Amino acid sequence: MKSEERAMELFKDGGTATTRIGFVNRNSQLCTGHRGTLGTANGQFAYRLMCLAVDCGHLYGVNGTDVFQRKCPKCQGGDPAIPY
Repeated sequence: MKSEERAMELFKDGGTATTRIGFVNRNSQLCTGHRGTLGTANGQFAYRLMCLAVDCGHLYGVNGTDVFQRKCPKCQGGDPAIPY
């Protein structure tokens, strides 16, 4: 197994359609799951998103409640990332 595949095993799906691994929001941000790290909002896990914009690919953390609408902080002017 490749190291990339092993790294992805650490990430888990969330309990909603928008927090499942593979969900892409309206701003082309891909949800890659969570590792059990608590987010900054009450009762939320920190999810890792990946920007699918051409020439970006930025990886960053967000609260689960933000996945559906989040914009990339690097290329779309989104809010700062949180640790994931």
